Amino acid sequence: MRIFPDSSCKDGNEDTGDDVVIRKTTKAEAQKLTDDDGPAMTIPSVSELTRELADLLESSFATVVVQGEISGWNRAASGHTYFTLKDDRACLGAVLWKSRTLKYPIKDGMKVIATGRISVYAPRGQYQLDCTALTPVGAGDLQLAFEQLKAKLQAEGLFDQQRKRPLPAFPGRIGVVTSRDGAALRDILTTLRRRMPTVRVVLRPCLVQGATAAEEVARAIGELNALGDVDVLIVGRGGGSIEDLWAFNEEVVARAIAGSRIPVISAVGHEVDFTIADFVADVRAATPTAAAELAVRDRAELVDALSTLERRMSDDVEAMLRRHRQELSYLLRSRGLARPLDLVRSHQQRVDDLTHRSGLGLRAALVRTHERLRLLEAKLGALSPLSVLDRGFAIIERDGAPITRSSMLASGDGVSIRMADGSKAARVE
Repeated sequence: MRIFPDSSCKDGNEDTGDDVVIRKTTKAEAQKLTDDDGPAMTIPSVSELTRELADLLESSFATVVVQGEISGWNRAASGHTYFTLKDDRACLGAVLWKSRTLKYPIKDGMKVIATGRISVYAPRGQYQLDCTALTPVGAGDLQLAFEQLKAKLQAEGLFDQQRKRPLPAFPGRIGVVTSRDGAALRDILTTLRRRMPTVRVVLRPCLVQGATAAEEVARAIGELNALGDVDVLIVGRGGGSIEDLWAFNEEVVARAIAGSRIPVISAVGHEVDFTIADFVADVRAATPTAAAELAVRDRAELVDALSTLERRMSDDVEAMLRRHRQELSYLLRSRGLARPLDLVRSHQQRVDDLTHRSGLGLRAALVRTHERLRLLEAKLGALSPLSVLDRGFAIIERDGAPITRSSMLASGDGVSIRMADGSKAARVE
């Protein structure tokens, strides 16, 4: 094929556009292009022609939305994913670069709506869809319902961390709500048997996919709560599309988990799958296997921990015994235990010595105190106003109070005159 910048061609073999004309060339015309004596025309190389085609396609199909079925889904070691979109009459190669993120798990056979642009892969000379987004058919409505219910339950506080309960450290009985025939049950039982074979499992089988699955899951949770001797619940199933997991996005299941008096581990799908049940449950496990690992301790790890504790306790007891032996040996060699009578006599002598010294000290203290009292008495006597009476002085009192000035008395007042040998009453004239 040859691209000519000529929009006036009218030949039936031509495909006319606004800017270019793509026309088939016959063998004779091709020969003429090289054999005529006229001006030589430039014949493009394959890469040049491919580049022109790429420019044309990529500018004309900058944004493409197409629906088809996934086939040949393959993630390369580089992280890029290559696949084919097909229907019953055609197929379209596609690529999803590793920088693009997916909101939904994709697998072969899924019908999806792909958004992207048309690009050309020159080494193979083929056009392909450079995807920017992949959405399973019908997932848009489901995603809207998911977000609405999530917002409603979150507003009610069903996702709050404060209402979530811790898992029991050593559960004796574990309730499992899942399909009897699913791989999830096998993974849970295998993990529990490996980690803690003594734990008992109570299975309440139910549908985990389909129109009645949500009601069955909710009913199973209620029945295990009514059973009365279950320590923890594992509720879930294996992976799948958003439609497969939808039972665990139903409000009836969320309410049943929130109302469970038994702690609930949600184990729905794979690590990338999130459901409403995951947000409501007390603990979310990435997979059913991870749920079983969260539910019970590893017996081997516990045995190792007990062995380590036993060795540590034994070492501590041995160290304590060695310390006490050393202390006892020291005591046995001490004078008190070797010759206890000498020790008693030594203390008796010490008591006698202290008694004698305390007696001497007490007598000396009494003598000093008596001398101080005598000196104080002498000082008080010298300062006493009564001591001057012996020298011929007298004290005039009225009503027991001394009279110090004549103005304090009037004619006719009765007074008392105290002298060295006694008192006499008198009247002022």
